[in-house]
Amino acid sequence: MSFIADRMDHIDASGIRKAFALAATLENPINLSIGQPDYDVDEAVKLTAIQAIQDGHNSYTQTWGLEALREACSEYYDQRFGVPLNNVMVTAGVSGGLFLALLATVNPDDEVLFADPYFVMYKHLVNVLGGKSVPIDTYPHFKLTPEALEAAITEKSKLLIVNSPSNPTGVSLSQEEMSALAAVARKHNLLVLTDEIYEQLTYDGEPATMVGQYDNVILLNGFSKMAAMTGWRVGFAAGPEDVIQSMNTLQQYTFVCAPSMAQHAAITALKMDHSEKTNAYREKRDLAYDILSEKFVVTRPNGAFYIFPQAPNGDGEAFVSQAIKIGSRGGVELGAVEAHVPTPEGLKLQVEHVPALGGHRRFPRGTYQRMVRMQ
Repeated sequence: MSFIADRMDHIDASGIRKAFALAATLENPINLSIGQPDYDVDEAVKLTAIQAIQDGHNSYTQTWGLEALREACSEYYDQRFGVPLNNVMVTAGVSGGLFLALLATVNPDDEVLFADPYFVMYKHLVNVLGGKSVPIDTYPHFKLTPEALEAAITEKSKLLIVNSPSNPTGVSLSQEEMSALAAVARKHNLLVLTDEIYEQLTYDGEPATMVGQYDNVILLNGFSKMAAMTGWRVGFAAGPEDVIQSMNTLQQYTFVCAPSMAQHAAITALKMDHSEKTNAYREKRDLAYDILSEKFVVTRPNGAFYIFPQAPNGDGEAFVSQAIKIGSRGGVELGAVEAHVPTPEGLKLQVEHVPALGGHRRFPRGTYQRMVRMQ
C-alpha cells in the first residue's frame, strides 16, 4: 500500500531526476537550470535586513504582510505604470503567490490557459489541483495573440496566465498587446493571472503591465529578479478583493507570512534604482543574440535573462541528456515545443559558446565582449 496521495501522479518529476542524476556524474557542470541572477543582493538591502534583525523584527508579521511594504508596492506600480495597486498582500515569493492564487481559484476540470513555451510550475500546479492545463502554441515568435487565445477558449475555460517577459523565451508583450489579450479575457469573463516578475528586466521599449487593463486581474511580482533576492522568499500579489482575501486565508494555513526581515529589506529594494542591472543584462542579451544568430534561428529576447534558439531534432529529454554529457545543464521542462532540440552536433555548437557568455560565473564589465572577440 502506498501512502502517497493520488494527486502526486499529476506531477512528473522523472525527467528532472534523470537530469540531475546525470549531472551528478560531472565535475563542475555549467548549471543553466534555474532563474538565478548573476549579481548579488545590494549592500543597502542586506544592511536593512541586518538592522531589522537587530531591532527585534524576528516574529511573525500579519499574514497580509507589513503595511509599509504593501503601500510601497502600490506606490511602485503607480510611479512605474500610473496604476496604484489595490488589495495588496505580501507572499512567500512569486511561486508562493502562484500556489495561493491557483488554489483559491481553480476547481477540478477548470481549464487554465497559458502560452507555450511556459514556466514549468504552471502546468504542474494546475494539474495537481485537478484543473486542466491548456498550453497555447506561440511558435515561432513566442507571443500569445488574441486570435490564438480566442481559438483555445471553451465553456470550461476559467483562467488565463500571462507571463511577460517570459520564462523561458525572454519575449515580452507591449502594452498594446497586453490590452488586446485583456479585451478577449473581458469578452469571455476569464480571470487573468499576470506574472510580472521580470518586468524590470525589459530591454526594448517600455515595460508593460496587465494591471489596469481589466478588473479581473491577479498580479504577481516580487524581488527575486529585480533585486536578486531569490533565497529571501518575498513577493506580492494584488487583485480582486475576494480573490486576495481567499489567498490570504490560505496563507494563514500554509506559509503564515513571508519572512519578516525579508519584508523590511524588500522595502529598501523596491525603492532602489535597478537600471544598472537592466543595462548590464541588455549588453549580455545583445552579445548572446549576436553569437547564436550566426548559427541558429533564434527569436531576439526583449526581456528576462533567457534566450531560446531553434535546433532541428529531438525532444526536451534528449536535449538535456546531450547537454549534460557535453557539460552544460539547461532547463529541464519548457513546454510542448521544448527546447527546439538540436542534433548532438548542433548542441555542441551551442554549448561551446556558453563559457564566452559568462553566464555561469561573474566577470568584470566588458569581459564578455573581450572573451568572444578573442575566439
